[in-house]
Amino acid sequence: METILEQEQVSAMPRIGDSAPPFEAVTTQGTVNFPEDYSGKWVILFSHPADFTPVCTSEFITFAHLEEKFNKANCELIGLSIDGLYSHIAWLRTIKEKIKFKGMENVEVKFPLIEDISMSVAKKYGMIQPGESKTQAVRAVFFIDPKGIIRAIIYYPLSLGRNFKEIYRALIAMQTTDAFNVATPADWHPGDDVILSPAGSCGVAEERMGKDNGDIECEDWFFCTKKLDKDEVLSTVLKK
Repeated sequence: METILEQEQVSAMPRIGDSAPPFEAVTTQGTVNFPEDYSGKWVILFSHPADFTPVCTSEFITFAHLEEKFNKANCELIGLSIDGLYSHIAWLRTIKEKIKFKGMENVEVKFPLIEDISMSVAKKYGMIQPGESKTQAVRAVFFIDPKGIIRAIIYYPLSLGRNFKEIYRALIAMQTTDAFNVATPADWHPGDDVILSPAGSCGVAEERMGKDNGDIECEDWFFCTKKLDKDEVLSTVLKK
């Protein structure tokens, strides 16, 4: 029977704003020291339940197909499951040689896939959810910034494949927030208006509500947006 401490170790998870828990792990691309090896880069660390499962296979094909797109946004991908290294290698070889999904085929997965038989990394990141499974990692996605800080977390149940357009959109939105000191509204994409931080004083609020305010538009003192050119966003956040 599990002790309370063991249960807490399984279900604990870091929070947004925390430093990413460090680890050293064997992967399909050699040993990784995280997050030191990725200093200065964004990282998407994601887990999946098991090798040779159909939903995971569709996700790895999609991530591998999009890897270059993420790399151009200064972002590296790292996968994890609690299967062993040889299982990983055999599965990724099968994906390349046999699996076709949505027109994508002969896809080679080049980003690291962590071996985590002991579940040590999965437990550090709260990827084991006992209510879902005590022996498989749920579909977690951690966005970790160039300083090693966790900026966003998305969790999916074992049965639900991830939305990769949303993962990429979230990455670009957070980079835009950092670069331009703005916030992004619902369903934001590059080229859409961005949101200004609420006015910190009556004077700023009155100024924003003035008629001649350049490209700033205010519905009320606390809800102000401004235009941000798509090309300016992309040239700033994407590597050339």
